Amino acid sequence: MELGSILGYLENKTILITGSTGFVGKVLVEKILRVQPNVKKLYLLLRAPDANSATRRMHNEITGKELFKVLKEKWGADFDSFILEKVVALPGDVRFEDLGVKPVKLKEEICNEVQIILNSAAITTFEERYDVALEVNTFGVLNMLDFAKKCLKLEMIVHVSTAYVCGERAGLILEDSSSMDEMANKPSKYDLKLQEKKLVEDKLKELKALNASEEDITSAMKNLGTARAKLYGWPNTYALTKVMGEMYLGHARGNLSIAVVRPTMITSTYNEPFSGWIEGFRTYDSLIGGYWKGKLTGIPVDPMAVVDMIPVDMVVNSIITAMVVNANKSFKIIYHLGTSYRNPLTFSDFNNFMFQYCTKNPLLNENGFPIKVGKLKMLRSMDAFHLYMQIPLQALKFMNKEFDQYFQDIYVNYNMKIKSVRRLVELYRAYLLFKGIFDDTNAEELRRIASEKYTDAGSFNFDPKCIDWEDYFMHTHIPGLAKHVIIKHRQSRL
Repeated sequence: MELGSILGYLENKTILITGSTGFVGKVLVEKILRVQPNVKKLYLLLRAPDANSATRRMHNEITGKELFKVLKEKWGADFDSFILEKVVALPGDVRFEDLGVKPVKLKEEICNEVQIILNSAAITTFEERYDVALEVNTFGVLNMLDFAKKCLKLEMIVHVSTAYVCGERAGLILEDSSSMDEMANKPSKYDLKLQEKKLVEDKLKELKALNASEEDITSAMKNLGTARAKLYGWPNTYALTKVMGEMYLGHARGNLSIAVVRPTMITSTYNEPFSGWIEGFRTYDSLIGGYWKGKLTGIPVDPMAVVDMIPVDMVVNSIITAMVVNANKSFKIIYHLGTSYRNPLTFSDFNNFMFQYCTKNPLLNENGFPIKVGKLKMLRSMDAFHLYMQIPLQALKFMNKEFDQYFQDIYVNYNMKIKSVRRLVELYRAYLLFKGIFDDTNAEELRRIASEKYTDAGSFNFDPKCIDWEDYFMHTHIPGLAKHVIIKHRQSRL
């Protein structure tokens, strides 16, 4: 049998991408344009009032980023004309019917052309307003499906979810929807349209009737999201709304061919377009940043528990491979993209790598002196963590009282530090204390099929076994975090 190629499939394809300003989205756009310049068209759905605004946003938040430097070097003076030919900045919004695409003629043109939809639009803030997260993560999926059913040449949808739709389960977590079966099997009780949307609308009406300020409304809606997540057994608003979005994929997909890619914690690029690129603090990076600055000295975690993370370029390679392998199959399949099953990294090793790097490359404090860090204290429970944080504070409080408020400034500053650390740890508590291992049998099968059927499968590597964790942390991830996030963050505050 003659082998095909992934690049051959991408040639002359028209692709609609949502969430292209996000971390995964922009790496996906860059990869497609770099490896297959003969792609016909990429429609990037961007929240903007008009085409000119969408184009400006595309330049500022996507193609103008350092991520695209390899592509710019490749095309030189022709880069802008290449982007103009291949990419359409499409004003729209997943929150609205027909994805907010107007006018009708443009919508019809897209529906007649699009062959693939890559849906990575998401609100990823853990404690976002419930109404905002629902609109994008849950009902945005339904709007995407409705639009997809109008696309006459559609071959494939790839939906980017998260591995943590499993909730706080322990043990081996399969690539299925069992974690949400209870909700999915009780439509009378868990009708999302009738229940959650109405709940949000009623709460907003109540707050407006009380003339609540915008700040109070935001706070109330965040609290509502947290409460609903806890009620249903998920750690935060983000996870709950992503779960409900996946439920729509099951209920409303019809005969569409859908691959759901569930990454674990996504980190900096492993290799492409260059190693170490990252944008913003990505979950565990907040811990690295806090530790490096000397603010974080202990966390609640089992030293032998697994830190599950996956480089963003591997996630993108899996998305593209899943798209090609499953096109026109008329079923739904789920892929876990993580490392805990085949190449586990323990928190103990994670801690060692942080310590090695941050002691060899200390950050400077505001006075220009190196910040000294010790090994991060790993405490096995939240109670132990709270006790660890509280003892020095109580000692300072006693000393301050005995010496007539002499240590007041130190006490106030340390108290503020503790509150900041507690807030950070509470935000990530479910993931620090997580006891699950993500099975990736489907993803491994995807790798096998691709290697057997496509001559260029090696150019779309997403095999977690190839990662040398010490080398990745010491020479790629933490240096990348320093260059692209921490230093820029510090400069912006000057």
